[in-house]
Amino acid sequence: MKILHTADWHVGKVLKGRSRIDEHRSVLRELVAIADREDVDAVIVAGDVFDTSAPTPEAQSLVMPTLLQLREDGRQVVVLAGNHDNPHLFEVYRPVLGELGIHIVGTFRRPDQGGTLELTARTGESVRLAVLPFLSHRYVVRAAEVLSGTSAEHNRDYADRIAQLIGALTTGFAGDTVNLVTTHGTLPGGRFGGGEREAQSIFSYYFEATAFPASTQYAALGHLHRRQQMPGACPIWYSGSPMAVDFGEEGNTPGALLVTVEPGRPALVGEVTVRSARTLATVRGTLEKLEATAGDVGDAWLRVVVEEQPRPGLAETVREILPNAIDIDIDERFRPVHARRRDPVDARTARGPGQLFRDYLAATNRHDDEVAALFDRLHDEVTS
Repeated sequence: MKILHTADWHVGKVLKGRSRIDEHRSVLRELVAIADREDVDAVIVAGDVFDTSAPTPEAQSLVMPTLLQLREDGRQVVVLAGNHDNPHLFEVYRPVLGELGIHIVGTFRRPDQGGTLELTARTGESVRLAVLPFLSHRYVVRAAEVLSGTSAEHNRDYADRIAQLIGALTTGFAGDTVNLVTTHGTLPGGRFGGGEREAQSIFSYYFEATAFPASTQYAALGHLHRRQQMPGACPIWYSGSPMAVDFGEEGNTPGALLVTVEPGRPALVGEVTVRSARTLATVRGTLEKLEATAGDVGDAWLRVVVEEQPRPGLAETVREILPNAIDIDIDERFRPVHARRRDPVDARTARGPGQLFRDYLAATNRHDDEVAALFDRLHDEVTS
């Protein structure tokens, strides 16, 4: 059977105040086209479907038709909640989309209650798919209690609990079935893409690749935005994000994975690039240099690092040169350096507000006669 593995859509993402909903629309349309062209039997969306736990109606109205389109031609579609998603909202979706043949898992479920799906591929293979959505430290304890039916020990660490849960979900893996696992989390040694939520990517949220038993023929992961294979007893892959979600990911190649698998054999994995979103790029230089290279950046969203002293109107000038500049910063060599020593209180009070403001401008390399004059005028209006 053939599987399209994708993750980390982050629909609803806003980049420096710019909506990217049109880019997401194009990206999801391209994923549907890939599923059609490759005639896949199943699609796994391994978490972070949305960028926030309270997705806008616009974001939801884009995702739902996409899932229905992926479901066409009898494909199996499996979606789990990532750390950006609202697991309880996914559980609201679950019964409705389940009637349409789309499997949604927002919270941990026992193997016999939807945690391990037993499916039949269009090609006839029997499939067992263990689904473990992202779990916070608090909810991983609750999941252990759901699994055992008793109070869980709170002193077991996160990695041990995740391994326990995956072990329970994969107990029914057999030699004559296609055995798959999908989850959302961090394996040690994974290369970060740049846009992952830091608080839920730190060491205390790691779990080990040894959690996946050797009987697993493919583990479909989400969370790290850089497409990559992880070492383990079975093929373990992060699909990466189909679009760069912030400037920390401008070096990534957005895409998804095409997986071919049959009972008793490790999966074969191929990478596919998704090209619909606008690229992100960082450019730097003086205004003169930026103007000289303006024709080379295409329609990319830009982070601009200006190699000049800050001054009023500089950002507006940059945007006139580079209309797609959405993040403008000053090269650290030209950033204001605040004085480490402060004048004694008596010395400061001996100067008027206008002189204090001028001294501040001078100390931070921002001296500007027009700004100083404007301060004087505003101060006179306020105090008169």
